[in-house]
Amino acid sequence: MEAEMRLIIISGRSGSGKSAALNVLEDQGFYCIDNLPLGLLPALIDQAQQQTHTPITGNEVSLQRIAVSIDARNAVQNMGEFPAILKAIKEGPFNVEILFLDANKETLMQRFSSTRRKHPLTNNDTSLDEALEGEQDLLHYISDLADLQLDTTHLSVHELRSLIKLRISNKQSDDMALLFQSFGFKHGIPIDADLVFDVRNLPNPYWDPSLRSFTGKDPEIIAFLEKEPLVQEMLNDIQTYLTKWLPSFEQANRSYMTVAIGCTGGHHRSVFISEALTHLFFEQFGNVQVRHRELPDL
Repeated sequence: MEAEMRLIIISGRSGSGKSAALNVLEDQGFYCIDNLPLGLLPALIDQAQQQTHTPITGNEVSLQRIAVSIDARNAVQNMGEFPAILKAIKEGPFNVEILFLDANKETLMQRFSSTRRKHPLTNNDTSLDEALEGEQDLLHYISDLADLQLDTTHLSVHELRSLIKLRISNKQSDDMALLFQSFGFKHGIPIDADLVFDVRNLPNPYWDPSLRSFTGKDPEIIAFLEKEPLVQEMLNDIQTYLTKWLPSFEQANRSYMTVAIGCTGGHHRSVFISEALTHLFFEQFGNVQVRHRELPDL
């Protein structure tokens, strides 16, 4: 029973997608609370622990899997207490994970403009720009301790929901969740990547007009890249590096690891390498996932 008890703490700047993430977890059977005052978190955990000693009856909800969002509406002095509260909670039976969402300031401002919502920290003396900056400073107590940080700048609500399911909901054990993510450098490096490998030096099937419309998941591109010695050499070198160093990250209690593989457009070489690495590391880690940022299907 204890191994199944999960607490997901969601935080991030306003407009980054916290509500959407919480809704996904609620759909997956988590007991969810939006904007929980930080001072009430220990009481919620105490109640959940008491429930483990008594059977659930009637309409009582299960508190074995909980997700809460904590945002900048908490008082400054309360936010400073977060590290101590987290340490105390982790001494109990809950497997605690912190998810921190963010996006660049321009995107957040556009989201507030399109929805006509008011930022919770704005007032007659504080502009939206200033509120977003202050919010970032206030939330560093949580972001500095996050197990997983997601950049939602380029994500639609649908894509964010799919990513939460992939990385959080589908995580079935305490083992480190390893994600291989392909991307295109011309669209920007993923800021939430832990390791980045550049494969733009590899032969590019894009320059063959007959291959341009395919992706690194298609047999035509796979055949093209598999026959190139440089591709296999790059793949072997990345595999060797990760085989040596990933276990040390896992031993350091890392819950999540994102390895980003980038080529120019994010359709061919990076997709092929990411898929190959996913296959190579699946048996070693078990909890291995793949995502292709520039392809329509997550």
